[in-house]
Amino acid sequence: MNDHRLPRELCQLFPDGGAGRVLPAALPPGDVVWPDPGYTRQGEAARPAFWMSEEPASGEDWARLRAWHPQSGLWPVLLDESAQPWAVGQVVPDDPRQIDHFTAEGFMTEVWQEWVRQMPQDALDELEPYGAICPGPAPPGVLKADPEKVADWYAGELAARGMPLGLVAASRGADALAVMGWQGALHHNEWMVPMAAVVRSWEDRFGARVVSVGFNTLDLSVAAPPVDREHALHVAAEHWTFCPDNVVQGPGDLQGYADQIIGGHAWSFWWD
Repeated sequence: MNDHRLPRELCQLFPDGGAGRVLPAALPPGDVVWPDPGYTRQGEAARPAFWMSEEPASGEDWARLRAWHPQSGLWPVLLDESAQPWAVGQVVPDDPRQIDHFTAEGFMTEVWQEWVRQMPQDALDELEPYGAICPGPAPPGVLKADPEKVADWYAGELAARGMPLGLVAASRGADALAVMGWQGALHHNEWMVPMAAVVRSWEDRFGARVVSVGFNTLDLSVAAPPVDREHALHVAAEHWTFCPDNVVQGPGDLQGYADQIIGGHAWSFWWD
């Protein structure tokens, strides 16, 4: 199949104009999405936040574009709840270089300390076996499959919901969250950049890949999940700081949540 240079609208996504970037074939109908100046309160944006297809995408579409990410520089995401925020531009893009200033350990420690200070003493049972002491990030998992292939599989599962496709000019999926201005965890953490640093760390430690984002959701594939309970508990502690609602409004404590994620090749997050 012949390579196609990026169309002009996609070139707008890149600070350098997308020079030398290619796709395997022409894209389906779609257009770029500009941030709404009234939503961001930062005035007119210098460039669009991402490109979005008009129609739902298949898992094969996602996998094909994911495979061409090194040549295109465009990370694919399935966009849940397309009218809001995506189609109306309710996004706040950030410079991905800011992610370099944050770490998963720093984010986890800060959130743990802040939340523990606010919790009643008897509520600390939710955090057993750690209680008030933050355990820090969990050790890396052991790869059970190729991370890209697991991501392709999960995209196929999620695409059955009938979601449009987004393309983000980002070097990796975690960075795409900042570049496209995702605000799904706004009620937990007002700035998405530190959370993107956590997702970067999960990419490195657990073979995680960003597959889908929604109004207040995030779906990651996981190629190196925890496979024993002790490790799963440690990962559960990380998830609690990243998305407390997963635990508090789910099983209610780290112990129950750890049972849910042992061996799982998908992590889904939802913020109230």
